[in-house]
Amino acid sequence: MKVVILCGGKGTRLAEETVARPKPMVEIGGKPMLWHIMKYYAAFGFNDFVLALGYKAGYIKDFFYHYRLTSADFTITLDPNVDPVIHGSAERDPWKITCVDTGEETLKGGRIKRVEEHLDGEPFMLTYGDGVADIDLRKLLESHRVTGGIGTVTGVRPPSRFGEMVLDGDKVVSFEEKPQLAQGVINGGFFVFEPAFLDYLTTDEDCDLEFGALQKLAGDGQLHLYRHDGFWQCMDNVRERDYLESLYESGEAPWKVWK
Repeated sequence: MKVVILCGGKGTRLAEETVARPKPMVEIGGKPMLWHIMKYYAAFGFNDFVLALGYKAGYIKDFFYHYRLTSADFTITLDPNVDPVIHGSAERDPWKITCVDTGEETLKGGRIKRVEEHLDGEPFMLTYGDGVADIDLRKLLESHRVTGGIGTVTGVRPPSRFGEMVLDGDKVVSFEEKPQLAQGVINGGFFVFEPAFLDYLTTDEDCDLEFGALQKLAGDGQLHLYRHDGFWQCMDNVRERDYLESLYESGEAPWKVWK
């Protein structure tokens, strides 16, 4: 099953980083956020990726075009007719990566529709290029198949922006820096869709995903929820980037399930 990753937004709330590179290429632990997401999917056996590019598309294309060389030792000659010789590689993931420039100003729905020819008329997974979680992707897929619907969205409990103290009178019983909210679920990404979902989309620049296609899909009774109560975190600003960095560097990143 192919995995579509939305990588085209401008990431204006993380402008300190995205002025120079697209948001999915902001690094956590020395590797792009996009790499972390792909490693996570690959850990569950999903290795066929379609990247819907937009803002600074060339940055991501260049990264993967030279990926084998930059992650390994190699010998190169100046003869353009002789290919470089790669001496082993630290990265041996059997990834197949299709990079599609879907336009700098295109909204998410239009981006998905513009990669349709690369989906081969089959069901596909979809996620955003700026969030990680410890979702069991096999159970997500199983849940989707059981419902028989066109789409499944992962519902998550977002982390609070502020710390939380549990009190007994004026005594602090416990202190949590970033607790998950106890009530309510939001769209956490990590979707599964049948090919019929593409009929809800157009290639127009202003075709959105959340405010449009998903609303209509829900109205038709074809959008189901997969509830995830574990870890989930997006990277919308510098504070969230630093939080993810601290988790990864401490060896406590819940999404790092690969060896």
